[in-house]
Amino acid sequence: MSSKKRTVSEVLEDDSDRQTRRRAAVETVPVRDHSLAYPSILASAKPVPFQQPLPLLTFSYTPDRLLEFTDSALRYYVEPPKRAELRYGYERWVRRPEEKGRLDGLLKAVSKVRTRMDAGGSDGGAWLRDVGVISWRGVMTKILTAPYEQRDGWEMNVMEVNGTLYLEEHLSDARLAEKNDIVPHHRLQSYYGYSFESWSTSSKSGPRETVEGHLPGWGGDVDTNVQWCSVVKTKLGDTRIVIGGEVDCVRGTFTGKTDTFVELKTSLAIRGPQDEAKFEKKLLKFYFQSFLLGVPEIVVGFRTPSGQLTTLQSFKTIEIPRLVRGKPGAWDPLICLDWGYRFLSFLKSVIHPRYDDTAILVGKGNTEEANTKARVWRVKFVQGSGVSVSPLDDSGVGEVEGDEDRVGFLPKWYWDGLQVPDPIHNKEEDVSEEPHNQDLERTTATPAVSLPRGWQI
Repeated sequence: MSSKKRTVSEVLEDDSDRQTRRRAAVETVPVRDHSLAYPSILASAKPVPFQQPLPLLTFSYTPDRLLEFTDSALRYYVEPPKRAELRYGYERWVRRPEEKGRLDGLLKAVSKVRTRMDAGGSDGGAWLRDVGVISWRGVMTKILTAPYEQRDGWEMNVMEVNGTLYLEEHLSDARLAEKNDIVPHHRLQSYYGYSFESWSTSSKSGPRETVEGHLPGWGGDVDTNVQWCSVVKTKLGDTRIVIGGEVDCVRGTFTGKTDTFVELKTSLAIRGPQDEAKFEKKLLKFYFQSFLLGVPEIVVGFRTPSGQLTTLQSFKTIEIPRLVRGKPGAWDPLICLDWGYRFLSFLKSVIHPRYDDTAILVGKGNTEEANTKARVWRVKFVQGSGVSVSPLDDSGVGEVEGDEDRVGFLPKWYWDGLQVPDPIHNKEEDVSEEPHNQDLERTTATPAVSLPRGWQI
């Protein structure tokens, strides 16, 4: 039986139809959720090695919110006046509005590190491809402390490029509006923390400088646009992590390392066992916020409900777990680190760099080839339960991108600089550097710093 020969144009049209049907089939595949339950906080956890954070660079944000690779925003610790009024300067507070948790500033720092490495004869691109996670310190703190979170759930966006996971906190427009429409009472309480930083820091090392026209000891009116940030590299298990975060001040001098970093916190004065229990719960986040950046000291200013400073106490970060160990309802950092490692491993197993039947194309206005190189995933943290992970559809990706020049949530300039070779990049494991299996309380060990006793509670 003879058959009619097909023309080249007919063959091409048929092939195009098959490709169209294949793409349509992919788009109609139901989105699958992947879930991971939180560990029991009553069970013991195996120790997961955590490498001492090592500094990569620092940068500053100016009052105009411009990022510059200088230490212009660096502050130096000075002991605040006793009975300092934390309400002072409230009317002059320049408050930066809440924004989406973009990675842009941190990515500029990462690009700077790559450039320095390339200029020094190293391969900055190879270094970046060996990094497993890039995130702000606040996101990593939320991840690690999630098993003990009893009040608030939250969401995170994730992208995987060249074997590196990029994490940003997700805030919807409605949630942003809610955070910016803060009630006066809560707004004042949040100011107390910034005011304590002003009372406790100076722009110069040595004796406190005098700010003309203000109360003695005042370090200057609060402007939350201004920040001094540190970027460090560390390792959780076999996952290399680059973390950026704000550093409040240094004690004495800035050595270029993290050994003189100081974190400043405020808390209500402890009046009894119930207050003490609440404070010990707060120490969990205090601990990990400093632990992740290699900050060795936390100074807490205790205050009255009306905002008057009453007592001051300095804590060594590595000693904080001992303060709560064995107490009712105590938290265990080993559970947090083990959970963090399992969570990151879980993310890697779910979020593949290949184009498969769960792929959602991202990058409005880009070519189809570029679109297949990344996807945006949403991670939902549910208090007391666990996490779920699912790819975003076109509408969800559009919300993440907004009207900005982005591929997913990554800025287009950064995406272009990655020069992704292909969408099926399998990252090879580097076993040349084994994580240091240290005792947990010595993992952030830094040269001993002589600390004053402060005002005892």
